[in-house]
Amino acid sequence: MSLIKSISGIRGTIGGRTGEGLSPVDVVKFTAAYAKVIKETTTRDNRTIVVGCDARVSGPMVEGLVVSTLCAMGFDVVNIGLASTPTTEVAVTMEKACGGIILTASHNPGQWNALKLLNESGEFFDDAMGKRVLAIAEAEDFDFANVEDLGHEFVNNTYDAKHIESVLALPLVDVEAIRKANFTVAVDAVNSVGGIVIPRLLKALGVNNIIELNCEATGKFAHTPEPIPENLTQISDLMKTSGADVGFVVDPDVDRLAIVMNGGEMFVEEYTLVAIADYVLSHTPGSTVSNLSSSRALRDVTQAHGCSYSAAAVGEVNVTTKMKETGAVIGGEGNGGVIYPELHYGRDALVGVALFLSLMARSGKKVTELKAGYPAYAIAKTKVTLTPEIDVDGVLARIKEEYTGRGEITDIDGVKIDFPDAWVHLRKSNTEPIIRIYAEAHTMEQAEALADSLRSYISEMK
Repeated sequence: MSLIKSISGIRGTIGGRTGEGLSPVDVVKFTAAYAKVIKETTTRDNRTIVVGCDARVSGPMVEGLVVSTLCAMGFDVVNIGLASTPTTEVAVTMEKACGGIILTASHNPGQWNALKLLNESGEFFDDAMGKRVLAIAEAEDFDFANVEDLGHEFVNNTYDAKHIESVLALPLVDVEAIRKANFTVAVDAVNSVGGIVIPRLLKALGVNNIIELNCEATGKFAHTPEPIPENLTQISDLMKTSGADVGFVVDPDVDRLAIVMNGGEMFVEEYTLVAIADYVLSHTPGSTVSNLSSSRALRDVTQAHGCSYSAAAVGEVNVTTKMKETGAVIGGEGNGGVIYPELHYGRDALVGVALFLSLMARSGKKVTELKAGYPAYAIAKTKVTLTPEIDVDGVLARIKEEYTGRGEITDIDGVKIDFPDAWVHLRKSNTEPIIRIYAEAHTMEQAEALADSLRSYISEMK
């Protein structure tokens, strides 16, 4: 069993002994610690926390524990039920709540669940707040409310509709153009909450021809839920025969968006942000941000619009922090995560779908034609499984020393080495016991060779 504690929340497999998996005891302990931190830090004059969850089989069990614990800590809970991560983030701000908890393990398989922790702005905890939660939970340093101070649960199932209304109200979402284009759109929602909200969004956008694939929110994932090419063969085959103009794939909590082209080829998740940024910048010039492991294509497109690009450490909170510092009009991560601050500072596949369809409708181009217009890069992603004997910091220090003078080194998050025509980024994962190695070049062969060379170098150090 696995239990991973990080500043953004607690993630683990369901079952097992306390402290080894995401047991009921661990859920209660970390929820109580979160509630204490919210009490210490909120500027709100209420005691309200929003709770939403994806469709995982363990969801109702974890939800019951979280809601009861928050009430026991003296908080009222607005339970929005089955909801995406971005919908929960939007609900926190609309409710003017003290914070929110999203019950989802994102792209992890079905045996996993997690508590993702939000502040009163509907954004993920920063490093200091996250560490404070971990310390309180470790010490079990929290007090439950007296009977007269217990909170109450309020069920509110209106937030899918409110989120969709907010997306449609964005100036760059062109509902009329999308309606006139008469698109046929395929959707793979991996049997989670995207199967509820994405078809609703498409209908609201004027899309009448929707092909639903794995859109029953049973939580029994039809394939490995991470929306990467090797897991998307089903929708790829569907696109070859259905005549659909575009295919959209979301992960279980709907904060990542992958796009499948007419004909079944992958648009590639790295280019989701690139295309949407191109559309946004063509109407509202400004700076952009992505993380160090994201494609150079965003930088190239941004500079082509005469604007500036910045890189942030991996992690949504790091990207949003850099976006606020630079006043970025669009940003996100190369895993298909689009952050559009016009609506909120969070990865949002609903915003991504609406803006991408607006791009298609206004340009009159097929998805394959759009892709052909962007800089050609390929990213290879590999990893090294960690063992207790591996000194990760020592490995990264040696790599930095070895490549100093051979490329531009960035060490704000692991080690990234930029070469004139390629880059490679090595960092310890926050959610798995691995070192991730991402490499980008103009061809997949070049990228894979670069990634493999670094993986071999690490293996020789063991």
